[in-house]
Amino acid sequence: MSNAPTLQSFIGGRWIGQHGAQLLRSAVNGQPLFHTHEEALDFAEALDFGRSRGIPALMALDFQQRAACLKALALYLNERKEQLYAISQHSGATRADSWIDIEGGTGTLFAYAGVGARELPSGNIVHEGPVMPLGKKNLFAGSHILVPRGGLAVHINAFNFPIWGMLEKFAPTFLAGMPCIIKPASATSYLTEATVRLMHESGLLPEGSLQLIIGGTGDLLDRLQGQDVVTFTGSADTAAKLRVNANLVRNSIPFNAEADSLNCAILAPEVTPDDAEFDLFVKEVAREMTVKAGQKCTAIRRAIVPAKHIDAVAERLRERLAKVVVGDPSVEGVKMGALASHAQQADVGERLQALLAGSELLFGAQDGFAPRGEGVSEGAFFAPTLLRARDPHAEGGAHDIEAFGPVSTLMAYDDLDEAIALAARGKGSLVASLVTKDAAVAARAVPVMAALHGRVHILDREAAAESTGHGSPLPVLKHGGPGRAGGGEELGGVRAVKHYLQRTAIQGSPSMLAAVTREHVRGAQVIETEVHPFRRYFDELQIGESLLTHRRTVTEADIVNFGCLSGDHFYMHFDELAATESQFGKRIAHGYFVLSAAAGLFVSPAPGPVLANYGLDTLRFINPVGIGDTIQARLTCKRKIDQGKKSPKGEPQGVVAWDVEVSNQLGELVASYDILTLVLKRPQAQ
Repeated sequence: MSNAPTLQSFIGGRWIGQHGAQLLRSAVNGQPLFHTHEEALDFAEALDFGRSRGIPALMALDFQQRAACLKALALYLNERKEQLYAISQHSGATRADSWIDIEGGTGTLFAYAGVGARELPSGNIVHEGPVMPLGKKNLFAGSHILVPRGGLAVHINAFNFPIWGMLEKFAPTFLAGMPCIIKPASATSYLTEATVRLMHESGLLPEGSLQLIIGGTGDLLDRLQGQDVVTFTGSADTAAKLRVNANLVRNSIPFNAEADSLNCAILAPEVTPDDAEFDLFVKEVAREMTVKAGQKCTAIRRAIVPAKHIDAVAERLRERLAKVVVGDPSVEGVKMGALASHAQQADVGERLQALLAGSELLFGAQDGFAPRGEGVSEGAFFAPTLLRARDPHAEGGAHDIEAFGPVSTLMAYDDLDEAIALAARGKGSLVASLVTKDAAVAARAVPVMAALHGRVHILDREAAAESTGHGSPLPVLKHGGPGRAGGGEELGGVRAVKHYLQRTAIQGSPSMLAAVTREHVRGAQVIETEVHPFRRYFDELQIGESLLTHRRTVTEADIVNFGCLSGDHFYMHFDELAATESQFGKRIAHGYFVLSAAAGLFVSPAPGPVLANYGLDTLRFINPVGIGDTIQARLTCKRKIDQGKKSPKGEPQGVVAWDVEVSNQLGELVASYDILTLVLKRPQAQ
């Protein structure tokens, strides 16, 4: 047993692990780094701790408060990121590789803090409208709500991104109010453990909201309940084994898989070697082969190119790969590090040999591969390797075998339909790129490709300046894919949070639905007082507090004056003959005049708690307003969101969404919308 320190699990609120078990070695020089621990974990205790401590602690906060916690945690980790960079290089990662893992992880925390603040309400119920009348008189209606599941999330992660892989799952889970049990891959678990220690030391996380397993999961999956969730990132083979766990199947426990896939990039047929897009394609393939030494679930494994240009693509790729400096990430000039472990090095070597049975070697270890740095002969380095499929349509090969390292295979095609068919041979992937200069090609190819690829990245010279690249999942976009890619979804903004919430249909009277959703529902009882709602501070205002305004009759002068002021002289407002022949049979007022007139009816003009209107949602003009029609508005407090923010003067404030109904003299709805305002909280006594 070496003198390397022992990693610890964080279970039941304490760190466990004193005696070393599996030795984890540096991917750069083979030196001993850490041991996993040999102590067995009590998973019944871990689950009980999460249920008895974690769930109540998280539910004591609401979406907005948990979002604020994520932001504070991201700032805390960013301030200590150099500690993580120092450890990360042992995994073979360059500084640029580690940036994806470390700052990509904290960036995801920031992103979900923003999602929570912008898109989720105060409280722990999301009203997922609309409300649908289920009777003729709107006395019985239905809608949907999303609520915390009341269970735990088990996240089983891959070795390639030990920090980002944890945080991109943790962020939406935490927002949704579910405690997490994190199980990283052992090979790079030292990075996850270091991050969890920092998260724990921050004091920002509620007790029981995050636990860590170093080593195996034992009987953990066998102990889960129907309200729990399991997510997995890793190989397709392991995903297939885990998803059929008898307990998961018996209790219908959601299992989300994001599996390694045979992603591809297609060079469109109209692109020539003289086009900027040609060089963009070559650059993208080379980058995906060498970033993280090709150890990305989104890396380009198959480069599908026109047969007439395959030699030119191969030559330019060889030229670019020959310039890649491989070695110890701490050595100046090194652009590609080692694979994450020696076991991974052996696995990639075996799979390369299998690929060579049907491929020609175009570039590899024989082309001057000499890693730089001391002790690198004991490291897990692997040469960038480019292959060419002898028969792109043959069974097996790069359509079925993935060497999870810096290995990619060129495939030739004759027309676009063949290229799309070759892409589909991967049986489902996380991402496919189409490099084209012709919008018509994209319009034709992408809808077909979308059926088998979780994300389609279209690259041309216009997008290149800002493109985040083929292999970069983004917090706001879905990450996942069909078939071999696991059939799951992660990320995607608020969509990811909803994966960890329970959707339930609710039925009842509008008043009951309003009470449950904590939002005003049309048809529900309203609260009418002598005080104008705009005179209420945020903390005084009640959901359902409402104002029915005085009336206003629309005149021809209103229409003329508004048209002259706005410059909108559309014929329906000014041409009597044409308007008479239209479907409305008369001249009508501008929709935005109706909107402005309604504001004039309900706005309280004197200074008060309402600071500003910053937007409209769900605006609809439902019935026309003609000359001589009389309009009236009802303004109702629909929803309050306490984002914990302050005005530029430092005054606490919240967001109020108001439901606005504008009706005519017949009681018909003519306009409907939500108006969003910033509203001050009542000043606190000094």
